[in-house]
Amino acid sequence: MAIGAVSLAVAKACAMLLNKPLYLSIALLKHNQEQPTTLSMPLLMVSLVSCGKSSSGKLNLMKEVICIPHPELTTKQGVEMLMEIQKHINKIIEMPSPPKAETKKGHDGNKRGQQQITGKMSHLGCLTINCDSIEQPLLLIQEICANLGLELGTNLHLAINCAGHELMDYNKGKYEVIMGTYKNAAEMVDLYVDLINKYPSIIALIDPFRKEDSEQWDSIYHALGSRCYIIAGTASKSISKLLEQGNISIPKSNGLIIKHTNQTTMSDLVEITNLIDSKKHITVFGSTEGESSDDSLVDLAVGLGVRFIKLGGLSRGERVTKYNRLLTIEEELVQNGTLATSSSSCDARIGGQEQETMTLVKV
Repeated sequence: MAIGAVSLAVAKACAMLLNKPLYLSIALLKHNQEQPTTLSMPLLMVSLVSCGKSSSGKLNLMKEVICIPHPELTTKQGVEMLMEIQKHINKIIEMPSPPKAETKKGHDGNKRGQQQITGKMSHLGCLTINCDSIEQPLLLIQEICANLGLELGTNLHLAINCAGHELMDYNKGKYEVIMGTYKNAAEMVDLYVDLINKYPSIIALIDPFRKEDSEQWDSIYHALGSRCYIIAGTASKSISKLLEQGNISIPKSNGLIIKHTNQTTMSDLVEITNLIDSKKHITVFGSTEGESSDDSLVDLAVGLGVRFIKLGGLSRGERVTKYNRLLTIEEELVQNGTLATSSSSCDARIGGQEQETMTLVKV
């Protein structure tokens, strides 16, 4: 159980002996001891609100509503923008009644006596809020972005952690999307297609099904894979099994969430990211449950060259420490002239629009 910690300690000691930051030491491992000329910052996946089964509302589907800043924004610019959005969410939650809750322009299907939105801070570093419909948290974020002069689908995009394995009612053999509303696996595919059609700013679905529903993973990949990342997190096998089998295509997806666990060595992380890269998939480096304030995983993400980093929300000390480490690494890469240009990391799902200049701040 200690192999992961021992491997990380060895990597840290190696970096100290080489008088290099940990992310450069990991990059040397990744590139066969050849120093890369540039390094890219992973794109942020920041949890804004949680509306999963642990919330007091009827909605179960959205364990995390996640925001992804446009890739042409620096990490600093992305963090500042998300802090502003989070600040406005907090204000709305604290108000005695949500402003304009029933005058949403262009939306009239979800006004049926919804209760006031309330929230509490979760272990994910974001607010757990009570919502009664799938649209409610999305409209909340959409309204806040409009008030801030931001446009979903241009300045920022969304991802949904569906946590399909938590939605399954095994007695009924169906997913409980909203309290008392059950859908079978085939109906869930239709639900997700309708959701992406209605909200094209959603560019990633994490764990839309439990891993056993492989047929539906295939169906949603073929229906949405060109417009939206289908990402396996909990539904994926462990890193050791993926490396042993050399097959990351079950369940069918565009990418995987990997984590540094007690059983995972630095060499395992290098091998799995190489395997994922070779299959033209994307890598999301995620934080583990019950994590500490150790910010090493940020160095691992940068050194491994992963596409996204998923650290949770912008609250709680153990998460803020990691966001600050991201900002520090970005500053170092800029000072050294080794930060890869944003154009090299753009993607058809999220690239292509001009961005406004934004002020920079620290977390």
